[in-house]
Amino acid sequence: MEALTIDLNGHALVLSAERAAFDPHLKTLLIADAHFGKDAVFRARGIPVPVGTTGESLARLDSLIAMHRPESVVFLGDLLHARESHADETLAALAAWRAKHRELALVLVEGNHDRHAGALPAAFGVDVVKEPHRRGPWALCHHPQTVDGAYALAGHEHPVYRLATRIDSVRLPCFRFAARAGVLPAFGAFTGGFEVNGDARGEALYVIAGERVFPLSDRSKSTIAAS
Repeated sequence: MEALTIDLNGHALVLSAERAAFDPHLKTLLIADAHFGKDAVFRARGIPVPVGTTGESLARLDSLIAMHRPESVVFLGDLLHARESHADETLAALAAWRAKHRELALVLVEGNHDRHAGALPAAFGVDVVKEPHRRGPWALCHHPQTVDGAYALAGHEHPVYRLATRIDSVRLPCFRFAARAGVLPAFGAFTGGFEVNGDARGEALYVIAGERVFPLSDRSKSTIAAS
């Protein structure tokens, strides 16, 4: 998977095709809207969906950790999807992942789904904080917003961009950055998306297509520091 480093208000931020961002100065990996256990929620509510989306997401998280070697991971809300996410198979997968990464500090900026899902057991060692959570130049949030004296990074929206021809179209996850706040794509493998076409004028957009992140607009291109 490729990554693209941009300059965001004078600070480097690495955008990954794995739908995450990394601050190389703070050595912090940022993950929005993992929605772990969403497949278990659907099955518990009588909707037959395949098993394994949580495992797929955790494998991508492993790849990001191997690539960036972070000291901490901050989840920008909606770590779990709902109370049924506490199903045995989901908790077992999360526990096995945590056992491999005991050295990592984990922080959850509480989102709307987290309040309904309930906290993970204390043994997982996740520090739950309220938004905005200040870290370096960032105000880390779940809900998109502006914060005085910091650049806000959030999730919640699951932004996607629709690329279309006369006969076909595709919805691609994207990063969107305005003057004072930005939104990361949903990390989870089993999430929908909010189309930002026509709603992102004046913003820098970075679209994920396969294993690449590429700038969609001239403003995006002007913010690239290196690739």
